[in-house]
Amino acid sequence: MGATIIEKILASHSGRTIVRPGEIIDVEIDARVARDFGGANVVNNIETFGLTLDDPGKTFFTFDCNPTGSDQKYAANQHRCRIFAREHEMKVFDINEGIGTHVLIEKGLAYPGATAVSTDSHANILGAVGAFGQGMGDRDIAAVWSHGKTWFKVPPTVKLLLNGTRPADITAKDVVLNLLHRFGANELLGCAIELYGPAIEEMKLDERITIASMATELGAIIILFPPNNEVVRYCESRAMRKIVPVPADQDAQYLREEEIDLSEFIKLISRPGKPHDTTPIPTERTWIDSAFIGSCTNGRFRDIEIAACILKGRKVAPGVVLKVVPATDRVWEQALEEGYIDDLKTAGALISNAGCAGCAAGQVGQNGPGEVTISTGNRNFPGKQGLGEVYLASPDVVAASAIAGYITGPDQVPEEAPARPVQHKNRETGRSTEKTGTEVRAEEVTGRAWVIPEDDIDTDMIFHNRHLAITNIDEMGAFAFGNLEGYEEFAEKAREGDVIFAGRNFGAGSSRQQAVDCFKALGTGAIVAESFGAIYERNAINSAFPILSGKGFTDGAIRTGDLVTVNCSEGTIYLHEQQKTLQAEPFPDVQMDIFKNNGIF
Repeated sequence: MGATIIEKILASHSGRTIVRPGEIIDVEIDARVARDFGGANVVNNIETFGLTLDDPGKTFFTFDCNPTGSDQKYAANQHRCRIFAREHEMKVFDINEGIGTHVLIEKGLAYPGATAVSTDSHANILGAVGAFGQGMGDRDIAAVWSHGKTWFKVPPTVKLLLNGTRPADITAKDVVLNLLHRFGANELLGCAIELYGPAIEEMKLDERITIASMATELGAIIILFPPNNEVVRYCESRAMRKIVPVPADQDAQYLREEEIDLSEFIKLISRPGKPHDTTPIPTERTWIDSAFIGSCTNGRFRDIEIAACILKGRKVAPGVVLKVVPATDRVWEQALEEGYIDDLKTAGALISNAGCAGCAAGQVGQNGPGEVTISTGNRNFPGKQGLGEVYLASPDVVAASAIAGYITGPDQVPEEAPARPVQHKNRETGRSTEKTGTEVRAEEVTGRAWVIPEDDIDTDMIFHNRHLAITNIDEMGAFAFGNLEGYEEFAEKAREGDVIFAGRNFGAGSSRQQAVDCFKALGTGAIVAESFGAIYERNAINSAFPILSGKGFTDGAIRTGDLVTVNCSEGTIYLHEQQKTLQAEPFPDVQMDIFKNNGIF
């Protein structure tokens, strides 16, 4: 029986000839990266636990979240990381370089068959070149820096065959939005995806990056593209050596195989709040206040070119702010050489230095309360790109909408932007509650139930990105669920030992460790969910925070306020009032070992 791409990559990096889905293995990591928002916490862990670096030559910082240094906490964290890097002879890809995952490809550090991890939850973008990339929390990354490898559960693989002719107006962003429309945020949860088909084979690297970057929003571990000759040649030119791609075997075993007709894809946008809440471009005018072109999804040269060609000779609508942020400095320079920077600037765009921009809550791209933004980003969770509303779209739709002043397609741009009606919006934001808690380490915990019958509770809902610069765990509890509608007062009402029950894909989204640590600070006893986001699951396990998986806990069997006892080793949930026991999945061995050890360290 043959192997899939991810199985072959993981086997070759774990000293195994073959690995199978569900196996837990130790994987050697070729490139080990921390960004600026997580870097200081990685350094904290290294120094607190007296760890050493396995190989400084494979260990890197990438400063892409706040390359302007406009936030004092970011600036302090970056400076601390630079000092650490000097002391340990590490390479820093500093604020002039661009988005870390893109830089890894440009510098030849990520290539077909390689492995890489980063505090960036979109490290799986490296699937665009047939490499294995994973986002991880700061504890995970510190462990990799120290040991050079980490444990990983081999995921099952889904094979998607995209047949048919791609319509001329369908960009790579439209392709992935159509996939989100079809599969949602959790149907492919925890899977690796392999993409095939004539249109896939012909895709340029920029397009592959766009699609691969949204594997996280699909709930997948990674989207892997078998590299074509053009991609292999590019990677060889960057790595300065011969590269042999890793294809799937002809007799590889897949969890699921599905054929999709690419010719049926249409242009879509994502409505505010959820990337998978997709819809065709509205026929009625949806007015915008700002537009953003950039992010790891659509900050490539081809994206800049598409937008510039639409904006050339035109002007951004009055009252609309267009912000453009190239993914890397190399992209920035290429766009400058081709005249596209001048075209965008003449049209009225604000152009920033390379980086993550609005997604990272620290650079160009944030919006304010009541502001409506159309963005080429990969996420539009509430509060992710600011306090306003964010629609997701392809670069051509964003450029066309910036000209029109409302959401529209590139074939419907008016000769002159119409006057928009006066609108008044307001939203209350912000919390100031302070609360600390203690860690709960017992294998059995008793507390009150909090039943939250929702799927896809993302890390921005759990711990908003405006608090990411906090490094003291005791300060994090006050912000738990502060951005989850209906549960904003959770931190004020929570008691030590409380148990949270939720639906599928709990902890979707970012790699932030704080989304686990905020519950530890409150003394939360455990979280029981039908399933967890892949990175969140790792962060919780490595922190010795109890999480259990199981079905049927939010359908009425348990009520908020019920007294429950959770046994981690047996996976049982005992309901005291009902004198009834429910069954979840007990801790697997690796989770129990880490739990008994009080954490991965």
